[in-house]
Amino acid sequence: MAEQPELIIEPTADQLADEVAQRLLSTLATAQQQHGRAVLALTAGSIMEKTWAALAASAAKENVDWSAVDVFWADERYVASDSPDRNDGPAREILFSQAPFSLARLYPMPATDSSYADLDAAAAGYAQQLAGARRPDDSGEIPNFDVVLLGVGPDGHCASLFPDHPGVRDDSSTVIAVCDSPKPPPNRISLSLRGLAAANEIWFVASGTGKAEAVARALGGNDPVQVPSSAPRGRVRTLWLVDQDAAAKLPADDDGGSTT
Repeated sequence: MAEQPELIIEPTADQLADEVAQRLLSTLATAQQQHGRAVLALTAGSIMEKTWAALAASAAKENVDWSAVDVFWADERYVASDSPDRNDGPAREILFSQAPFSLARLYPMPATDSSYADLDAAAAGYAQQLAGARRPDDSGEIPNFDVVLLGVGPDGHCASLFPDHPGVRDDSSTVIAVCDSPKPPPNRISLSLRGLAAANEIWFVASGTGKAEAVARALGGNDPVQVPSSAPRGRVRTLWLVDQDAAAKLPADDDGGSTT
């Protein structure tokens, strides 16, 4: 497992989105060469939406065989499938509704109007979906995601793992039900820390001064129960990609291997 996270700092949010998009396209193409299929897990957020737009605009998108990309979600709000609160909505609208991205095989997390009886059953069902989607050379219970893209909340949460909340301690499965979320809506489905640990690479993407404190705390070695985003580590690599504003509270001498 990668020992320490790497840090890359871009001047602006737009440049950050472009950097993430180009790195992602290259990583997915390499994964297809190595495994036949590439496996990606996504989350939502404003910087992710900028990244989807950058992907859509990139000429390098043609370097990836999108029909050989499996797309999962790292967390989802347990609401109706047509709710504007769904995390997967913006990615579908900006990216997967258009060629060539529409060729990708999508695995949305269950909604309240799915066939599952309740939230617990929905989380268990998604864990089973993940297990069934493993590639022949994937080790462990679920696919070794080539990349998991995670945002960071101002409170330090990632996916739907919140500070000092039962979910951040729950490794009973790779996918967990999250009840009484401190952010609405209250019911969610999330990869657990155990599930995130299956990833080959985890990329945290953060933009704006509102994330600066959380970025500094996560990279400062704080207790994962209090700062969940300090915990996930990729099996091969953990990468923090942030803009200058989100890096504002990092120590001046902490270049972290950063680039600007």
